[in-house]
Amino acid sequence: MNIRAQVSSVFHLDKCIGCHTCSIACKNIWTDRKGSEYMWWNNVETKPGTGYPSRWEDQRSYKGGWEKVGTQLRLKMGGRGGTLGKIFHNPHLPTMDDYYEPFTYKYEDLTHAAAGDDQPTARPISMVSGKPMEIEAGPNWDDDLSGSNIYAANDPGVLKLSAEEQAQMFAIEKMVMFYLPRICNHCVNAGCVAGCPSGAIYKRGEDGIVVISQDKCRGWRMCVSACPYKKTYYGWNTGKSEKCILCYPRQEAGEAPGCFHSCVGRIRYLGVLLYDADRIEEVAMREDADLAAAQRDMILDPFDPQVQAEARRAGIDAQVLDAAQRSPVYRFVKEWGIALPLHPEFRTLPMLFYVPPLLPVLSTEQQGTQKLADDFFTSLEQARLPIRYLAGLFAGGNEEEVKAVYRKLIAVRLQQRAQSVGDLDEGEVARAREQAQLSAEAVSAIYRITSLTRIEERIVIPPMLREQAIEAGVDTETHRQGMGFGSRRAPGRRW
Repeated sequence: MNIRAQVSSVFHLDKCIGCHTCSIACKNIWTDRKGSEYMWWNNVETKPGTGYPSRWEDQRSYKGGWEKVGTQLRLKMGGRGGTLGKIFHNPHLPTMDDYYEPFTYKYEDLTHAAAGDDQPTARPISMVSGKPMEIEAGPNWDDDLSGSNIYAANDPGVLKLSAEEQAQMFAIEKMVMFYLPRICNHCVNAGCVAGCPSGAIYKRGEDGIVVISQDKCRGWRMCVSACPYKKTYYGWNTGKSEKCILCYPRQEAGEAPGCFHSCVGRIRYLGVLLYDADRIEEVAMREDADLAAAQRDMILDPFDPQVQAEARRAGIDAQVLDAAQRSPVYRFVKEWGIALPLHPEFRTLPMLFYVPPLLPVLSTEQQGTQKLADDFFTSLEQARLPIRYLAGLFAGGNEEEVKAVYRKLIAVRLQQRAQSVGDLDEGEVARAREQAQLSAEAVSAIYRITSLTRIEERIVIPPMLREQAIEAGVDTETHRQGMGFGSRRAPGRRW
């Protein structure tokens, strides 16, 4: 057993209101400068939709993530030879059309325009050419357009549905959407780490945060190709790649990352997970439908005495173990099993998990009481957004994984409704808990952490112990702990 500690996150999608406060907070802290105009380390997408950059989930075009080839796991973009052959021309990179052409407005026209009959306006100006332009795309261009025949209809997940299911989704009376906030997943088996030819990207040994050494980056952009989530960006002004660093300087000072701290809906949870690094390749080789469960199984119980002993032997401090026991992420992902990874079939083992949105289902009114149609489990099949679509997002196509989560979320809803409204009998609530395999205490705990907890319980930052993780007087870059496997090799001198 080779235990590592990873700072991980859970986003509760039922609580996201799509206000983009997280995106603006991140923008103001990290990417408010020349060359990073199009970088949105944190963005919020509307689903169904094509996302940002456009159709980032379509790996037939972008070749991101890993694939199984026989008994081997390899990057979809190719091995070392293939990578070197694409240094000067990589056809699998997103283009400016897939992001958007950065623009500003000619604000001086508002105050300095010559007198005339028309109200002066500030025309959009391209930040690339400096010329007037027509705005045709943006980071949240498809915001709230769930029924659009341009954005929603071209969602790669929607295109995998049957014609009947697609027609149901776009029926005007059944139209539905939800928000999907995205940051770097700080994956355990990160494609960007393995794909970087210069070895500039690494996972920090003490917390698993993936960062890019700006001294070693050569701007070859293989990390942009290898990341299936398209969460690394090329800085055209610096010639270096950049990405979300989970605000580790703030965490080292005991502060929550900017997007977590500013989240209006309080949807974001942060905490430490312990996992067995010896199982990374075995888990990543599982079938698509088994990946979510296998990744959950790789996460270790911080209360287990044997795990604690192995963790201490691996150099994990007792304070970090204490933080792991208080981690809300552990409760959502492992204890309750209601948070799932985004697109586990990319095989990067992402460490950002999502609680799927509890979608509206068909219901009937009986004697003044609004009831779920017939039976709440059969009503899952009648959800406005097909379970198959959600399974494609969060479970590698395994619909049973998503149904199991919804049984638990519905049990929470019914128990709290019985207590708050009083229009459900205890027998119905008990049956819901039984089929969800949750106790009444667990349901209450899920409700409390979802609705009532303060920031100290939602965001449990472990002591980073940066000064102890690295020997005093030794350069931190020299002593970094590399992660991942595949084509990456430690850089060495050639002379």
